[in-house]
Amino acid sequence: MTTPSAPDVIDELHRRGLIAQSTDEDALRAHLAEGPVTYYCGFDPTAPSLHVGHLLQFMVLRALQRSGHQPIVLVGGATGLIGDPRPTSERTLNDPAVVAGWVDRIRERVAPFLDLPAAEDGLRPPIYVNNLDWTAPLSAIDFLRDIGKHFRVSRMLAKEAVSARLNSEAGISYTEFSYQILQANDFRELYLRHGCTLQSGGSDQWGNITAGVDLVRRTDGVSAHALATPLITKADGTKIGKTEGATVWLDPELTSPYAFFQYWLNIDDVDARAWLPLFSERPADEIAALIAESTERPAARAAQRALAEELTLLVHGADELRQAEAAGRALFGRDDLRSLDAGTLTAALQEAGSVTVDGEVPTVAHLLQATGLVSSLSEARRTVKEGGAYLNNERITDAEAVPGDDAWLPGGWLVLRRGKRAVAGVQRGT
Repeated sequence: MTTPSAPDVIDELHRRGLIAQSTDEDALRAHLAEGPVTYYCGFDPTAPSLHVGHLLQFMVLRALQRSGHQPIVLVGGATGLIGDPRPTSERTLNDPAVVAGWVDRIRERVAPFLDLPAAEDGLRPPIYVNNLDWTAPLSAIDFLRDIGKHFRVSRMLAKEAVSARLNSEAGISYTEFSYQILQANDFRELYLRHGCTLQSGGSDQWGNITAGVDLVRRTDGVSAHALATPLITKADGTKIGKTEGATVWLDPELTSPYAFFQYWLNIDDVDARAWLPLFSERPADEIAALIAESTERPAARAAQRALAEELTLLVHGADELRQAEAAGRALFGRDDLRSLDAGTLTAALQEAGSVTVDGEVPTVAHLLQATGLVSSLSEARRTVKEGGAYLNNERITDAEAVPGDDAWLPGGWLVLRRGKRAVAGVQRGT
């Protein structure tokens, strides 16, 4: 993987398409070239985990870190209690104890992205902060007198989410209206505490980010900087990280490493080619070659596999990547199903689709129908007769056979397959 020098990191981010907006770019380049810069990105705990859409911010954090700069990761224990205004409705306020638990979970999951191995000597380890530490002691009078006086309501009203809410029946509460002041104050506090002079974030946060730049200038006379990543959507216009209406989380308890791997493996060809430079840290020539291969031979899914492998390794580690790859091979007859541990097999079959059987185990014909691999018992028998049905990757020759005790895999599973690609699981009940 490339490690751009400090003056070149902006070129690297542009090449990968990671910069949608920035403050004075010439001034930012000069600032980065002067020496190590402390920079930050914030994440609000509005759920128990971050999701794949947040990975874009870590690509920027990692690129700057590899250029010798000092990252700060802020998890918003204070701002997470309020939430950035949505364009259409007021957010549901979560219990403080729940938000505090989410802060800890997110902090734990963020660590692998920036806590670099000892082999990468000279790179600065991340600083982790919680904005509740400086926001909780702040009195309402101090908030209004010392911070609020620097903000003009006309500019705050111009923010897109705020203006959209003002023109809706729902309106907007002062709670959510104040969010941008709290985020701006985070930038100032990080400047005072750590000398932080650069903030990155999504382009939907641009108004909040530049409010922080302006606050640091007004209160401390310092030129601070900002850059924003583009908003990423799929070719069909839906949000990245949504699959059949479900969010693809970074926490393995919410989205298994196998499901995470499969998400990237199954993205659209157009999305794969567009997202590869954004999410891959491979050298430019490797990315270009993968995009060319994906265009010439889309069935090979080279770009998708590259993303699946690289991002699963980053988020879940080498062992989980090996298990996710092995599960994919085993489910479709290219590896031994018994080599998979119960957790991986369970995750894979829950993703593929499964049913539970209680009591007496039915025949394989009935199981094929129950899993939806065939629509009727007659179709099940015909599929078996034609040699297209498999139990645990072994061809089924008798549609009326009942799986014996020795057929059940770790976790109490059977794997049924019709043809090469249609797979489902059967789990033994209590």
